[in-house]
Amino acid sequence: MQGDVMESGSNLERVLANGVFAVTSELGPPKGADAEKVRAKGELLRSCSDAVNITDNQTAVVRLSSIGAAVTLHNMGVEPVIQLTTRDRNRLALQSDVLGAASLGIRNILCLTGDHQSFGNHPEARGVFDIDSIQFIQMCRGMREGVFMSGDKLLSSWPRLFIGGAVNPFSEPPEASFIRLEKKIDAGADFIQTQAIFDVPRFAEWMERVRDQGLDSGVSILAGVAPVKNTAIARRMKDFIPGMAVPDSFVHRMEKAQDPAAEGFDASLDIIKEIMGLRGVKGIHIMPVMWESVVPKLVEEAGLLPRPRQ
Repeated sequence: MQGDVMESGSNLERVLANGVFAVTSELGPPKGADAEKVRAKGELLRSCSDAVNITDNQTAVVRLSSIGAAVTLHNMGVEPVIQLTTRDRNRLALQSDVLGAASLGIRNILCLTGDHQSFGNHPEARGVFDIDSIQFIQMCRGMREGVFMSGDKLLSSWPRLFIGGAVNPFSEPPEASFIRLEKKIDAGADFIQTQAIFDVPRFAEWMERVRDQGLDSGVSILAGVAPVKNTAIARRMKDFIPGMAVPDSFVHRMEKAQDPAAEGFDASLDIIKEIMGLRGVKGIHIMPVMWESVVPKLVEEAGLLPRPRQ
């Protein structure tokens, strides 16, 4: 690697390079400036995650910034994955934030478009959308190679980035997901985290097509898992969250349960075990819906502990 490149790679990058089945999880920052809330969640996720995603104003609701929360995790020895959206930033701001995060030792970045502002608590806000998530990935790869999006060269350390993107295996029409996946790989994505999976047979069919097209050889795919602790959340995911494919059978399973939280745990554990048997899947990404405390037990019972040392 050239001398003006930041040398230290990420733990997630090393885990995947070594062929270990990876585990990432997710942390929602608080609606305020309390770093202690980030620390508390970080402690829960420390021993069971190779890296922890930090959402960026998820559902277009204002929260502590992903970079701010990432610094808190980084300082306590928990590796962050910052999520950044093109909804809120133009190409100048995105490149500046990427450099700022890299200067603080943050290596993992998930490049997203972001939920439309009309869904959040500031629906009158103007969306930026100067570039899309594919262009964002390409921009990060260029910076990693020492070139800004404008074509100007970086004049000091090149950021050592491990670049991620997101894909929804259940998008319509189905072909759209394969087109977007291929474009993100070509743009420079190192890893892909998928939308939450509740319909494993349908996801298995998607992975078969991914393998048939050879796309799994160009990127590390981490399958999304969303533990659900009550029926109301299951219903909301099915009926109101765009892009979610929640079968009626899953909702009925939650509705019939005497202990919905225990049933939600068991369902997620079943999903993880099925996913682990799918060729081409390199890990899981656990997205607890305000339920971070469930992640350590879920990872343990899936047989995925201990994790490699960070």
